Amino acid sequence: MTSTVLPATHPLNSDTASSWLVSAYRGERPPVTPVWFMRQAGRSLPEYRELRVGRRMLDACLDPDLAAEITLQPVRRHGVDAAVFFSDIVVPLKLAGVPVEIQSGVGPVFPAPLDTPESVAALIAEHPPESLETALEPIRAAVAKTVAGLRLLQGARDPLIGFAGAPFTLAAYLVAGRPSKDHLAARSMVHRHPDAWARLLDWCAELSGRFLRAQVLAGASAVQLFDSWAGSLPAAIYTAHVAPSSAKTFDAVRDLTDEAGRRVPLVHFAVGAGELYGVLDLDVDCIGVDWRTPLDEASRRMPSGPAVQGNLDPALLGAPWPVLRDAIDEVLRRGEAAPGHVFNLGHGVPPSADPEVLTRIVDHVHSR
Repeated sequence: MTSTVLPATHPLNSDTASSWLVSAYRGERPPVTPVWFMRQAGRSLPEYRELRVGRRMLDACLDPDLAAEITLQPVRRHGVDAAVFFSDIVVPLKLAGVPVEIQSGVGPVFPAPLDTPESVAALIAEHPPESLETALEPIRAAVAKTVAGLRLLQGARDPLIGFAGAPFTLAAYLVAGRPSKDHLAARSMVHRHPDAWARLLDWCAELSGRFLRAQVLAGASAVQLFDSWAGSLPAAIYTAHVAPSSAKTFDAVRDLTDEAGRRVPLVHFAVGAGELYGVLDLDVDCIGVDWRTPLDEASRRMPSGPAVQGNLDPALLGAPWPVLRDAIDEVLRRGEAAPGHVFNLGHGVPPSADPEVLTRIVDHVHSR
């Protein structure tokens, strides 16, 4: 693959290549273990809730000033070592013109399930991935504003992590028409209509890939592909019917390098993926591990030896400090088994989390 060198003004060339986060993603051991939290930007922060009054979620995601401000809030409050772009898994679908609403207490809801070859063909015909390019302008603007804010806020220390939903998770929502506990509709379609399923995932991969690439070109220093539902699949089905589409998503940014020829770090995170750690490494730099599998055991299952990210159980955020502190130390100890380790939760920050606890975790990890 021919490399595309990012401009000299890109943070990876001017600011963030030597940051703790990028170093750890690249399999190095910086002097301090970097830490950030999935879903750190958003619902646990009172300043976020204040901003969101009267604003729908997807509207907030597509307002560049608001999205940038929300992305920066946890960096100011917690002193984390990275910002993660405030967005939602279904934003690329919304930008492609697919009707979707995020209903409170439910999640993304579509007008009808796309569970037949005919409905999939109609979707792709009506919403070609190329149409996304002009619609991505609010995303590019939000990333640029965030990067400018980070440079002022932390003296250019903190990188921005780009974010997208994995094709399987997008497809699972589309096939069911809404969130599902067991993802039975998507899992069934793999077998009932394999050709239509492959076309749908390929289309989703194209959208997510373009979404990630826009974020990197606008200033993100790393990207994470988030697969909420991959853990519902057996390894053989994941490998045959899902992994190629996730790999295609990463392919959209694999060519992007800094001036030293090092590519933008790629992070893959799947929930409930204990049986998949042997197949999740789609030529990526780091694999996120949820709270169910100890980091050293997960690392042992990864044949290529990538860096790891995680994996404090979010349930521990309400524990007494001595219990929480010991759990943090255990995660750090087990993380030593991998070439690099980025401390994180094993999933997203719950809405009930005490922001002061998150700040205390950051301080403790930095003190180690």
